[in-house]
Amino acid sequence: MWESIARLVLKFRLFWLIALLTLTGFMAFRASRVQLSYDFNSAIPTDNPKYKAYQEFRKLFGEDGNLLVIGVQTDKLFQLPVFTDYIAMNEALKKVPGVDDVLGISSAVNLERDTVGQKMRAVPIFPAHPVSQAAIDSGKAVLLGLPFYEGLLFNRQTGTWLTAVHVNKAVMNSAQRIVTVNGITKLVDSFGQRNGLDMHYSGLPLIRTRMATKVASETRWFLLGSVLMLSLILFLFFRSVSTMLLSLAVVIIGVVFSFGTLDLLGYKITLLNALTPTLVVVIGIPNCIYFMNKYHTAYRDTGDKREALVVMIGRMGVVTLFCNLTAAIGFGVFALTRSSILNEFGVVAGINIMALFFISFILIPVVLSYLPAPRPGHTRYLENRMLSAVLRRLERWTLHHQGMIYFLTALAVAVSIVGMLRLRSEGFIVDDLPQKDKLHADLKFFEKNFKGVMPLEIVIDTKRRKGLRAGMVKTLDSIDRLSAYIAAQPDMARPLSLVEGLKFVRQAYYGTDSTGYIVPNGVDLELIVAYLNLNGAKSAEGAKNNNNLTKLLLSFVDSNQQRLRVSIQMADIGSRRLPAVLSDLQHQTDRLFDSSKYKVTFTGTSVTYLEGSSFIIKGLKDSILWAFVLIAACMLFLFRNLRILICSLVPNVIPLVITAGIMGWAGVRLRPSTVIVFSIALGIAIDITIRFLVNYKQVGNAEGAEKAVIDTINTTGISILYTSLVLTAGFVIFCFSDFGGILALGWLTSLTLVISTVTNLVFLPVLLLGLTRKKKKAD
Repeated sequence: MWESIARLVLKFRLFWLIALLTLTGFMAFRASRVQLSYDFNSAIPTDNPKYKAYQEFRKLFGEDGNLLVIGVQTDKLFQLPVFTDYIAMNEALKKVPGVDDVLGISSAVNLERDTVGQKMRAVPIFPAHPVSQAAIDSGKAVLLGLPFYEGLLFNRQTGTWLTAVHVNKAVMNSAQRIVTVNGITKLVDSFGQRNGLDMHYSGLPLIRTRMATKVASETRWFLLGSVLMLSLILFLFFRSVSTMLLSLAVVIIGVVFSFGTLDLLGYKITLLNALTPTLVVVIGIPNCIYFMNKYHTAYRDTGDKREALVVMIGRMGVVTLFCNLTAAIGFGVFALTRSSILNEFGVVAGINIMALFFISFILIPVVLSYLPAPRPGHTRYLENRMLSAVLRRLERWTLHHQGMIYFLTALAVAVSIVGMLRLRSEGFIVDDLPQKDKLHADLKFFEKNFKGVMPLEIVIDTKRRKGLRAGMVKTLDSIDRLSAYIAAQPDMARPLSLVEGLKFVRQAYYGTDSTGYIVPNGVDLELIVAYLNLNGAKSAEGAKNNNNLTKLLLSFVDSNQQRLRVSIQMADIGSRRLPAVLSDLQHQTDRLFDSSKYKVTFTGTSVTYLEGSSFIIKGLKDSILWAFVLIAACMLFLFRNLRILICSLVPNVIPLVITAGIMGWAGVRLRPSTVIVFSIALGIAIDITIRFLVNYKQVGNAEGAEKAVIDTINTTGISILYTSLVLTAGFVIFCFSDFGGILALGWLTSLTLVISTVTNLVFLPVLLLGLTRKKKKAD
């Protein structure tokens, strides 16, 4: 059948070539429209309860991750020249497009009681244009005497000062945020350079922006790097410019298809599916090597170019089809998960790996039919002395050291299983940030001085409209106790809530020092509410007369006065510790809030990250099982032999076990970027097994098992070694990534492929011979 298809392809070669080029032009047009994704986390299904709770929170209170924080540790901030420049920097920040507000030391206010107007007046602590050092020193003394700002804008013990920049929600989810964030950092860097200060940045707007720009940059460099590296390998392999260019044409068309597919399906470029074009290059080149290797072998044997092309298509068509199918399964199983980011990656990668088969199947034989026949120098690689010596040594091991191979394999598996027991699953919100990046160091700076910047939100629902008014004193007191407990924890900052604002107002109302910063009682509340005009705050007139503090207080209560928000900034403590922390907080809220009157919900980026990370890891573990089952089904369909099925799976399971063991011994954590390695490596590595077993089956009927194994090692060994080199080199490219997850994907997949090559060229032949002998004895 495949030879008939081969003759059909060659007969209508011009039609197939025009059709392929036309489709490529269409996909190039769609590829030109693909956009970069600016969503931070799309790991959780939309029907997940944690996702729904987070969306409800955003609907009631707005975004929880729009603050970009700026920190500086110095004892000279309040010197007149420096502070004047600091004020100018804050004013300039407010004018950056996309910035909604800036809260810093220079814009901090104190409250004064206006007995005539019956209201609280917000009074700037520092003058807008200070002219003397005394004015600044006076303001600093006032600031340090206000507990409300302690831990929010400054850390008294370490001499660290913080400025918070609120980025517009619409800007956060668009390409404009890159301009906004760069504008902010440029102004702050200039301030630091002028005054000799080391400035620090953090917050989700900055993290998301840096990740998006690095994704775009690395996509281009990895694509270029993989093309250049593999081009060099192809030229050294085939010693032919035309063969190298033909192979590059195959993968370039595949890359165009991958970007075009993104746009056709309505997807955007994410951290994960940005890998697809490079993967297409890495997986497409082996297709070219096997096709060209068979073509050159057939031409050397027949001396007829057309007959060699027919043999190439007839012999390699079914093999390449199943190789691409198993590789597509390795990626495509991610489409079975309900995580959108994994789903998109699986769909796009799976479709385009299969598209590579059709591109190779059409383009390579059609173009070769127009090119001159291979010259002797083009087929010289078939007699590579060094590789021939390697293959002869493999042959001797297979025939004469089978017991030793079994023993060493069993020993490696046993040690690896012990290593697997040391594996632990743990992820961090900033896992993908480069460890050497200043942003990572800055995050640790804020964790040290302000206990972190990762948002955790607690929503306290009174279960009825205007429920806050009923038992308000008790509710506020319970929130204050919860806040005190949280503030005492080493990884969580003092929470910000309605309670903290009312304590600030009470201190101002009575004109006391920091000892007056306590929760107001019932009498206090009646007086304070009248001064704040909270009841009319949401009206047009009320909004006009509101000061910033009133607006801040109202941002912690929903419009129905039913739910209150407690906002916490915490350290990135990881998915292993976070459940215990949340469980402890749940225990405290159960103790403080009667479940019949209150409903307490934990949400925010920290919670959704934990849920998303757990969901992805579970989905990836399921995908490995699905990949194994589907690939086994393909092997059974292809070979229709249970013995061959066992021989195809065992040599590819062993590398996965060894890689998992190495991860355990090396202390590599199980997280999405490392779990994903196993199904990808299984889908790619099985290609080697297929090509080995297909050749073994083709010659095994005419010759004995031992002769068939030796012949297979010598006929397919060279192309297997070259293909493994290409695949390993392709994934090694990812080791140069600044993202820890992609770097881990690179070296772990490369390691697995190297081990898989060894098991398929050493252990698989021994296994085939062993099972064949057992079958003969049974017969």
